[in-house]
This record gives sequence, structure tokens and C-alpha cells, in this order.
Amino acid sequence: MFSTAFLDLPALQGASGTVTLPGSKSISNRVLLLSALCQGTTVVHDLLDSDDTRVMLAALRQLGCGVDVQGTTVTITGLGGQLKHHDAIEFFMGNAGTAMRPLTAALAVLGGDFTLKGVPRMHERPIGDLVDALRLLGCSIDYLGNDGFPPLHIGQPSLKVDAPIQVRGDVSSQFLTALLMALPLAAKTQDIVIDVVGELISKPYIDITLNLLARYGIAVKRDGWQRFTIPQGCRYQSPSTIHVEADASSASYFIALGAIAEGEGIRIQGVGADSIQGDIRFMDAASQMGAHITSGPNWLEIKRGAWPLKAIELDCNHIPDAAMTLAVMALYADGPTTLRNIASWRVKETDRIVAMAAECRKLGATVEEGQDWLRVHPLPNGQHVNPSVQGQWQAASIHTYDDHRVAMCFSLAAFNADQIPVRIEDPKCVAKTFPDYFEALFSVAHASAQDIPVICIDGPTASGKGTLASRVAQALGYHYLDSGALYRVTAYAALQAGLALETAHEARIADLARTLPVRFDGDTVWLGDADVSDAIRTEEAGMNASKVSVLPGVRTALVDLQLSFQRLPGLLADGRDMGTVIFPQAPLKVFLTASAAQRAERRHKQLISKGISTTLDSLRADLEARDARDSSRSVAPLKPAQDALLLDNSSLSIEASVDQVLNWWQSKQPFQRG
Repeated sequence: MFSTAFLDLPALQGASGTVTLPGSKSISNRVLLLSALCQGTTVVHDLLDSDDTRVMLAALRQLGCGVDVQGTTVTITGLGGQLKHHDAIEFFMGNAGTAMRPLTAALAVLGGDFTLKGVPRMHERPIGDLVDALRLLGCSIDYLGNDGFPPLHIGQPSLKVDAPIQVRGDVSSQFLTALLMALPLAAKTQDIVIDVVGELISKPYIDITLNLLARYGIAVKRDGWQRFTIPQGCRYQSPSTIHVEADASSASYFIALGAIAEGEGIRIQGVGADSIQGDIRFMDAASQMGAHITSGPNWLEIKRGAWPLKAIELDCNHIPDAAMTLAVMALYADGPTTLRNIASWRVKETDRIVAMAAECRKLGATVEEGQDWLRVHPLPNGQHVNPSVQGQWQAASIHTYDDHRVAMCFSLAAFNADQIPVRIEDPKCVAKTFPDYFEALFSVAHASAQDIPVICIDGPTASGKGTLASRVAQALGYHYLDSGALYRVTAYAALQAGLALETAHEARIADLARTLPVRFDGDTVWLGDADVSDAIRTEEAGMNASKVSVLPGVRTALVDLQLSFQRLPGLLADGRDMGTVIFPQAPLKVFLTASAAQRAERRHKQLISKGISTTLDSLRADLEARDARDSSRSVAPLKPAQDALLLDNSSLSIEASVDQVLNWWQSKQPFQRG
């Protein structure tokens, strides 16, 4: 997951490949609570690992449930409808509506001394209709802040189930879901009837709830969408094991990607057209816009069909979450697209109608909005050369409002025809449902080498370029290449393979070097699954690196390997010839240096900390000699690139050096944050 302040997406040209989706958030949190209410043990496979499910798991542990997490398999030992702890408990629910609403209802029916709180946005999300319904049932619930909104306090109920329980259906289907999941706990002596007041929105989400209730032994009778009857004497029964479908809402981004991007198409694993999730119907809307979609058991394949996409007008009541993706697809259409019946957007993680309109306008689009509708006019889908012409794509820094779906939707804007980059602020907000979303996107997206940014940091030995480069890479979410370490890793791998570091084995060492499974994570160097950081940083390893560096075939192979590090979303490369030889077209080249005295002092502290005895004078003499050799060698001599920016860090802290490089990089970007 990217935890940077922002993530810059370069212009993306196409996409093809396979994506395996995480489990459904809606199904995951329902299954967790239902398993907790059962007697016995339920093994849940393919559970979504996200902020929302972690909130629910933490709450279940507080209640005394047994919770054993092994990757995406979670074993829940249920409560059997009886609470084990009766002391005062305070639950922090984050911004997880799929946890807050059902847990509120279940705890209110069971009774206790509970406080439920969340992040500030959760305290702005309405819960009054659910509380009103529960109070009619005899539950004790008090508001601790503003009426109609969390935080809440729950006490002991005096249940009355003889009359139908009324709940509004036109604000959030989660209110009805919460009642359907909680009321089987109270249906001991008679049926319990729930009447929906007004139009029920998001009906497919209620279908998910009813389907899962049936898996847990609760057969709810439905009369249209207005009356639901929970049968007398029903009780929760564990299905023993249950598998969570992949998230159909998350599928919408990759369905849209297949419709927008050039390429051989996108295959989605984990969900098919027969999914129990209503958001799978997003595929119908995408088909209307021109996507070519085929489906099989647990998979979808999407290819671009009509281009530009076809503008549509759609009632989105049945796909409220996935419909957000249509707003970005509309930018690629042949006319204005209108999304109707989306009032529920206003009470989600943010006011999504306002958010989607504002961010589409940043990209240059004309957008109209109403209380429950949004109309998005497309942007040109051909090449343009004059960025001052109104109506073209504009470089935008997308504010994400701590809303995972806003972040994921607007990543699709990077495929624009004007080849304009897009900045996504606070990319870690996708952790709510899809922590590895951007990694999944980059695994299938394509960009030209000239569009994938590279920052080169070259400099002499002990200038601190490795530390600086890894810190800048971490700040930007870019890949990191320590080119100097490649020769050490190559020598290490060759010796591990039984190859002497001699000319006789040059071809075999070169073949090995060309496909080295090496990666850099800060100060850690990985060769496959092995941490070789310490092994390659010995004096002997340095001598071995010198032996392989004189083999021309190995040098050529390592150039190819270094070029392969240029991957989305970008690269930080440090060494002695990154800006002059390997990446001469890099948009930012930094030549980092410091006085020989300062570098000797740094190296001295480093060696002394490792228990290696040395002197400052000898270190300085060695560094000056190496500088002379490196700058005068015939192949890739150490020197600044002509367009490199010089950074003398003799008197700068690491933090100041990082800030300077980031400021230089920001000055080259076409957008400003905000």
C-alpha cells in the first residue's frame, strides 16, 4: 500500500493482464458479525483485509469472540447470541458504516453498557432512522453528540416485538440490513415484522443480506421491498465454512479500465456475472457505454469496444457505490452522461456528489449537479497540443476526502488522450476496501518509458547518495535502484552458483546478471526471498564487485537490468553514471557531493559503529584516490550530467537534502497540491 502524502500517476497508455480482487467489504463485515452471533466456530475464507474489517474484528474481540486470523482465512468462535462481557465497553468504529450500523443494532438488542464512536466523518453520517426503529423495539440508545448521529451510548432494552418495526429506506439500506441481522436475536416467541417507509434504495445490498442470512439459518420472508418477516423461533446456525466473494464494487474500476484503455483487455479473477452482489450490475452499465464483456464462473474479461464511449443516462439506485466509476468513464464519452437517483452519495464517506463534481472540474470537465443527480460532460479524446485551449484535459491534484472510492475512480483519468499526469492525494485512503489497489493497477497498466519518471542521484563514494535516494523514493512511492549494489549482488550470486569471478565464466555470469531477482527496500537488499544486505557489504564483497565490473559482458547485462527498474509509478536511481549513461533523459538529475573531509568523517563513524578500526586520515586518502580513479576511468567516468543540479550536502542534514530534492522535483510537475 502507498502511504505517501500523494501519488503521481504518469500518463498511462494502455492496460492488459489479470487482476485478482480482494474480498467484498459488504460480505466480509456481514459474515464476521453473523459468525459472531452463532454458536460454535465458523471458518471464513478469502476475507477482505482492510480498515473496515479490522474495525469489525477489533469489536468482536472486545465482545469476547474467539478470533484467529491466518492471512485471508479467519476463524470466528461465536457468542451463541449471548454476550460474555457485561462491563462498559467503548468501540471505535473508524469510518466503517458496514460495521457501525449492524453492530449498533445487534448490541442494542442484546443490551449492555456500550459506547460507539468513530472518526469525525462518522459523526456526520446519519444513523437517526436506525435509532428510531430500535427505540420503537424498546432498545435504549442515547446520542452523545448531535441528535441523529454517532457517537452513541447503548443500555439495556425492554423489547417489544408485537407491532411492526418501521424504518426509512430512502437514506441508507444499511439501516434495514442492521435490523435484519439483529432481530433474529429477539424473535424467540413470535414473528417480527419490519416495514420499510418510503422507497428502499440500494435493493441489491439487501439481497446480499438476505442471501447471507439464509446461509446462517435465517429464512426471512420478503413481501416486495416494503415488508420483511423474521420467523418465530429462528436462530443463527454456523455454516461451518464460508467463502467471501471478491468485491464487485472494486471490480468496477477494472471493468472501466478494460473499457477505456488500449490493449488486449483485462481479466478479473474472483467474481463473475452470477455474483450475489448488486454492484456486479455495473457491467451492464459499462456494456451500455461500449465495453465488450464476457464472463464465466468467478471471472470477467473486458475489452475496449466503442470508442469514444457512449454517453448514457442511468438510474443508479441499484449500483450506488459502483456508479461513481461511471462519472469518470463519462469523461471519455461522446456526449454528456447523467447519473440519477444517487442521493445516497451525500451520506457516504463524504458528500460524493460534491466531491465527484469538484474533482471532474479540476480535470477540465463541465459538470452539473442536483440533489440526487450528476451530469458529466466529456473531455476531448484526441491529441491536442495547446494546453491553453478550454475543454482539454488539465493536470489535476485530486483531493480524495478520505474516501477510498474517489481515489480509485480518478486513477482512471491518467489514461487521458492529452497524456496529462494525475496526482492522487492521500492514496492510503484506499485501505478501507482495497489496500493494494494501486499495485494492482500498475501490474496491468502500460506507459511509455519517456512517461515513467526517473530521478537520478549520482555522486562520489560516501556522499550519502544511497540514503538520500532511498528516502526520496519512499516519499514519492517510487521504486529504488542502488546501482552500485548490483555489482556486489552479481558477484555474490555468481559465487553462490559456483562460478569463479573470471573471464572464463563471463557469459554465464552475464546471463545470471541479466535476470537477477534483486530489489531494494530502503537499506535492505533482497535477492529473491533472501536478505543479502550484510553479505554484500563486506570488504570482500567490494573486492568481488570490482572483479565482475571489469567483465564487459556483465556490464552490458547489468545495464539492461538497471533499465528494467524503470517501472510505474517511477524510479529513484543512485550511482555514478545514472544520469550520464543509464537514464540520460531523466527529467531530474542530481549530482550529490560533499568535501572529502566530511565524507571521511561520515565513513569513520559508520565503520566505528560496526567495530571496524580505522583512522580519518587513511579514509580521506582512500576517498580522494577513489574519486580520482572514478573520474578518470574510460567507461562511464564519474562526472555530473550537463543538466544535473549540484547539491553539496557537507553542511546539510539528511532531511534538508531530501526536502531540497523533493522541492526540485515538485517544481517540474504541472500541478500544485490543493
